Amino acid sequence: MDSAEPADALAGRAVFGKPFAWLAFALALIAIPLVGYMVQAGLPWTELHPAINAMLNGSSAVFLASGWFAIRRGQRAFHRTCMVSAFVMSSVFLASYLARFATTGAHKYPGAGADKTIYLVILFSHMVLAVAVVPMVLRTLYLGAKARWPAHRKLARWTFPIWMYVSLTGVAVYFLLYHVGPALR
Repeated sequence: MDSAEPADALAGRAVFGKPFAWLAFALALIAIPLVGYMVQAGLPWTELHPAINAMLNGSSAVFLASGWFAIRRGQRAFHRTCMVSAFVMSSVFLASYLARFATTGAHKYPGAGADKTIYLVILFSHMVLAVAVVPMVLRTLYLGAKARWPAHRKLARWTFPIWMYVSLTGVAVYFLLYHVGPALR
């Protein structure tokens, strides 16, 4: 580093000035010990894999929320990074979920009470909106990449809440299917 560089230029390079680095670091600090604990507890892959998928969905939601706050504060570069990261997390989740579904098939909710009705409502709304949001996400990202801001903003107003709902209900479906349902039986 040249000692003649202004302090502002140096501050921009420090990790403290990199909110995305902190966000990714925080997510890793949560996910890695959780997965390690589950492996150490002897969870079979059939239980570990859905938990990892829930973490991917949760990470997508965190990136989405961070990107939303970033654009509200006028931080376009951070917004862009968060939204691309949310897309990557959602894409990895989809590939992982399809692999899990191909290997173990559909999983039935245990029980038949009101909790199952709640689970099914959340699951079906999640599934329908997950299918609908894919082309919306792709189009919104395309418009942003092409700097077509008016069209990007107009579509993002619809895409963001649906994508956030899908990410959060993905986590809810996991907890209901693998933790709440079995605990109530």
